Amino acid sequence: MGTLDLSIVDWSRVQFAVTACYHWLSVPLTLSLGFIMAVMETLYYRTGKEEWKRMTKFWMHLFTANFVLGIAGGIILEFQFGTNWSNYSWLVGDIFGAPLAIEGIMAFFLESTFFVVMVFGWNKTSKGFHLASTWLTWVGATLSALWILVANAWMQYPTGTFFNIDTVRNEMTSFSAVVFSPVAMSKFFHTVTSSWIIGAAFVIGVSSWYLLKKRNIEFAHKSIMIASIFGLAGILLAVFTGDSSAYQVAQKQPMKLAAMEGLYNGQNGTNLVAFGVLNPEKKVYNDSISPYLFKITIPHGLSLLAYRHWNAFVPGIQDLLDKSYLLTLKNGEQVKPLTTDEKLTFGRMAHQAMIDYRLAKKAKNDSLMAVNRAIFDATSPYFGYGYVTSKAQLVPDVPLTFYAFHFMVILGVFFLLFFLYVLYVGRKIEKMTWLLWLSIFSIPLAYLTSFSGWIVAEVGRQPWAIQDLLPTFAAASYVPVASIKLTLTIFVVIYTVFAVAIVGVMAHEIRKGPESIK
Repeated sequence: MGTLDLSIVDWSRVQFAVTACYHWLSVPLTLSLGFIMAVMETLYYRTGKEEWKRMTKFWMHLFTANFVLGIAGGIILEFQFGTNWSNYSWLVGDIFGAPLAIEGIMAFFLESTFFVVMVFGWNKTSKGFHLASTWLTWVGATLSALWILVANAWMQYPTGTFFNIDTVRNEMTSFSAVVFSPVAMSKFFHTVTSSWIIGAAFVIGVSSWYLLKKRNIEFAHKSIMIASIFGLAGILLAVFTGDSSAYQVAQKQPMKLAAMEGLYNGQNGTNLVAFGVLNPEKKVYNDSISPYLFKITIPHGLSLLAYRHWNAFVPGIQDLLDKSYLLTLKNGEQVKPLTTDEKLTFGRMAHQAMIDYRLAKKAKNDSLMAVNRAIFDATSPYFGYGYVTSKAQLVPDVPLTFYAFHFMVILGVFFLLFFLYVLYVGRKIEKMTWLLWLSIFSIPLAYLTSFSGWIVAEVGRQPWAIQDLLPTFAAASYVPVASIKLTLTIFVVIYTVFAVAIVGVMAHEIRKGPESIK
């Protein structure tokens, strides 16, 4: 596998990013609103009060429209692995395909089956079975997210596999290692709990609109109460799981962590940047220009976050690329990671060993095959470095990663205070016009928080499609740029029309209000 024209790679990345963003418009609301309406239906089941049934059915109407948008976006997204990323699919299809297949066969069918019962089963099934269908729809959606995130986490931290030199493919050796890797678990719990913020903000925002219009007052107050409790639980859990996720990034993807903090030169007891402005003149990782124009830091914060040690050394970009350093583990033990030069050497050795192995196999030279297989097996964890021609290629987009990370954190603090304050004021929110408008504007802010997190996760791991194994510029299919631009344009037009239509349906349901529910 060779590298491709970067314009092909860049346009393929743009197309995948656009379709992923459209798909993600619906996913977090599905994961969160599904839970909220299941709680409301549980209250209806336990109390028998029709108001809880009406509330459940109202939010279910909005959930249904959002669910349809998610299905449409997800189908196109998966097709692109074959159309635009065939080198990637060839190399790791045996591994990546397994969680995607389970997601489709188990999780998607589970949520789709019970989704139909949930939407059309009112007064046709027992109250208990309908309640179970609502909960199982949410469980199915969450399991669907689990398998997708397991696949994504494997790209960030490939484990439970080996590189088969005969097939030139990565093959799975331990399904449990792939599913239960620390990166997968951290990513799953952080993504799901942070999605709850979007559902909570959505319910509070819509309910606040009713309070501004002096409509459905009791409905709005009860919805806000449930959503604010749910949102507070979500943000607190997101902080906890985010800390775990950041710790895993420090262990498995130190370059991403350095980009998140704009850290070029590491030190013991590294401070955490709470707020900062990067220097736009900083163009090269190893120049003498200061990376910051201004910053506010938390003393020793990054050392504690990354290595759970007050005075731990946190490597910066220049340390990772040009220097040798010692890392302090949680137990206080110090280890010396491989240098980038060593990884580059191993990557080239792996490529050469694969070539020599194939030549020896063609010549039926068993002893030479064994020698080159041994060399390849020892160096294949760094196979991707064999594609790299310059250390600068290993540096992600620092400004985009840095600002996305800090924007996410700042908005996370905002939502923590927001949910706390909404809970504190209780029914007085009805008279606080500024807070009602803030609640409405919190809906897009919640989405921006989520998108910022994904920018950190995906831009921060560049240039890797699969960490250390396959760079993005070697993963794409050879597709003419004109064809990619055409399909991208078609996708944007179709998705935009579809998204506008779905939002229009939701807006129509909101204007009608819960009083229209029979």
